[in-house]
Amino acid sequence: MSPLLAHLRTATRDEIMDAMNVLAASQVTVSTLTLGSVLAVVCSWERNRSILWAIIASLFSWFYVLYFALTRRDSERGRRG
Repeated sequence: MSPLLAHLRTATRDEIMDAMNVLAASQVTVSTLTLGSVLAVVCSWERNRSILWAIIASLFSWFYVLYFALTRRDSERGRRG
């Protein structure tokens, strides 16, 4: 029997719940970072129309999204006309 399975058999309910909470928190973190990267790519593409800049923006993730939001031009604000 593997050490992990042996530990799971002797783990208390609280230990198992703690482990599940850690896994759930790490999944939320990954999802948030992924969303930030996608938003950064979309914002960068809208402004620059460059794959290279979109890749660079995805590395900065939420920092680029914040930069984009603070430096938006009138044409990027979604107003028509």
